Amino acid sequence: QVQLVESGGGLVQAGDSLRLSCAASGFTFSTYTMGWFRQAPGKERAFVAAISWRGGRTDYADSVKGRFTISRDNARNTLYLEMYSLKADDTAVYYCARTRLGVVFSPNAGDYPYWGQGTQVTVSS
Repeated sequence: QVQLVESGGGLVQAGDSLRLSCAASGFTFSTYTMGWFRQAPGKERAFVAAISWRGGRTDYADSVKGRFTISRDNARNTLYLEMYSLKADDTAVYYCARTRLGVVFSPNAGDYPYWGQGTQVTVSS
């Protein structure tokens, strides 16, 4: 059974930094592109970042480019999202997600059928 468990969310002030983690199990982690998505209150789920099998390729939403860094540790089956210079509009539930078979790299939510339960990030200003 595929399991994705996010952690590291919390309440921070604008300008602060935060690191999210996603512990993966139930599949061969190193063979799947992974992604982070977020959903703010009253908003649709939005793409944040994606990373290829071994971390050689990454992509980011325009709103987070230069501020967020996605990475992975395949030996530990863990996905990370480092965030800095956080803004109030970064407030959202952040989700870790895994692509389906046949997808090498994608920023599209529809290509990620497996999701974690989410971790709340709240940025005050």
